[in-house]
Amino acid sequence: MSAISSLDRRSLDAAIKVLAKRDRVLADLSQRWGAPPLWRRTASFRTLVHIVMEQKISLASARAVMQRIEALCQPFTPQRFVAVDPSAFRDAGASFAKIDYCRSIAMAMLEKRLVLSSLDAMEDAEVIDVLTAVRGIGPWTAGVYLTMALCRADAWASGDRALAVSVAESWQLDAVPDYPSLDAWAEAWRPYRGAASRLLWHAYLSRRA
Repeated sequence: MSAISSLDRRSLDAAIKVLAKRDRVLADLSQRWGAPPLWRRTASFRTLVHIVMEQKISLASARAVMQRIEALCQPFTPQRFVAVDPSAFRDAGASFAKIDYCRSIAMAMLEKRLVLSSLDAMEDAEVIDVLTAVRGIGPWTAGVYLTMALCRADAWASGDRALAVSVAESWQLDAVPDYPSLDAWAEAWRPYRGAASRLLWHAYLSRRA
């Protein structure tokens, strides 16, 4: 599979079958919880803002903050975002740090230092390099964007707490692995780390109904 291969429903199911043959625990997760959804987000500024809002808080909390931010930012464009008083976003529940990160991303897009449409033709590592060159986008944010917006087959969100917890639960570990250990663990799933991520996230969410 090429470095810029993207997942659709058929290829995700095929990748999970390959992973299940390699790893008994992943096979058990697939059998117990079923095929994961093909979570997909638009390749957009809004998605980057949403991912930033998801940093270190629950998905539900981030979703609530995003709804309030969207009410302030119509249309949801970089131009409109930088025009809104940051204190209004703070009142909507976003931290000043996250607001600053998102303004940095908006300015990078306005100044054409970040052109999201150009990422489609780039290999995974290049996408990560381009995204993380923008202040406010770290490896985790870039990895989630690569996974959810570009649907890359081998995307990996380094530093994702839910993935680490899901691995600990699935393999019945005594402790949640640290992120370098988790990254090393995931090497065995290449070139389908994006599919493995979805399977692990699905198990994590399913356990919590």
